Amino acid sequence: MAALFISDLHLEPMRPAITALFLDFLERRARRAEALYILGDLFEAWIGDDDDAEPGGTVATALRTLTDQGIPAYFLHGNRDFLVGKRFAAASGIQLLPESVVIELAGERVLLLHGDTLCTDDVEYQAFRAQVRDPVWRARTLALPLAQRRALAGQLRETSRQATGQKAADITDVNPTAVDRALRAHGVYRLIHGHTHRPAIHRWNLDGQPARRAVLGDWYDQSSVLVCDAAGWRVEPLSTSGA
Repeated sequence: MAALFISDLHLEPMRPAITALFLDFLERRARRAEALYILGDLFEAWIGDDDDAEPGGTVATALRTLTDQGIPAYFLHGNRDFLVGKRFAAASGIQLLPESVVIELAGERVLLLHGDTLCTDDVEYQAFRAQVRDPVWRARTLALPLAQRRALAGQLRETSRQATGQKAADITDVNPTAVDRALRAHGVYRLIHGHTHRPAIHRWNLDGQPARRAVLGDWYDQSSVLVCDAAGWRVEPLSTSGA
């Protein structure tokens, strides 16, 4: 059996086809897996577990159906859904992971990240990330009325789109030195992450050892899943007819 890795679905009401694709994936492909790992940005925005807007409830129900079948599902926060909390986890059956975690995968130790912490050349984004991940900011934001949080989320999304559009591609990609530093810090030579929307499997030598980094694709134009088993790592495309 294989472990499946996905990220950057950016589910939202305006993209119902992608939500349908994800539900189909959970219904069929994920039920044949050893485990499912969602490495952030499952949702385009998440303003708190008390939000009753779709597709949150539908997604939680579908994940619960999967986990009730004995398939563990793990969730690592992204930069769009870092406010997903214990209430959603309880409803969906997912297990929340810390922002960096090492797992054993087919006999290898592998570091999992969302990936945004590796984009160290984007100094503006890193400053923003530090602000919104601050516990005080989080508590104050979750205390706001839902309508105010929805307006704030829309404002932040628009600001992010404009800022990203004005930055060079290399600024918004991972910094190779940051990648090496993260691997050394955790004592591993394998890494899986999302965030950059640049799917690929990179190979290089780190301190004399072969290293590997898998970047997960987004679900805009290249819906896919990273499949990891004893045979190796491979990317498989998804479709509603054969997910």
